[in-house]
Amino acid sequence: MAQPAQSATALERVRLDKWLWAARFFKTRALATEAVNGGRVHVNGDRPKPARALHVGDAVEVSRGHERLEVIVCQLAELRGPAAVAQTLYQETDESRERREREAELRRLHALANPHPEHRPGKQARRRIVRFTRSE
Repeated sequence: MAQPAQSATALERVRLDKWLWAARFFKTRALATEAVNGGRVHVNGDRPKPARALHVGDAVEVSRGHERLEVIVCQLAELRGPAAVAQTLYQETDESRERREREAELRRLHALANPHPEHRPGKQARRRIVRFTRSE
C-alpha cells in the first residue's frame, strides 16, 4: 500500500535541489543541481552541495542570469506544485527586491540608449562594415 504524501508543513528538512525545483527557481531538478554545483546558490552564506538539508528560516541566495535573489525559506516542499503555491514557500528580502528592480531599470535604460537595428545589413552595407573595421 502506498504511503500518503506528506504536506509541505509536516516536513522538517528537504534536499536543496528538490526545494529549488519545487519553489520554481529552476525548471528541472537537473538544472537546480547544476546551479548548486556551479556555485550559483548559497545557503546561509555557505556554498552547499545539492543534497544539503534545507530548513525553515534558512537564507538562500540564487543567481540566475542577470538577477540575484535573496530569499528566506518559509515552507518546505518536495513536490512541484502550482506557481501560486510555490510563491508561498519563500519570501524575498526587501534589499533583494529593491536591487533587482534597480538593475532591471538600468538594463531597460541601457537598451533604450543602444537600440538594435531594425533589420540585418544587406550585401553592400556588410561590405562597407568590413571595409570600415579592417581599414587602418
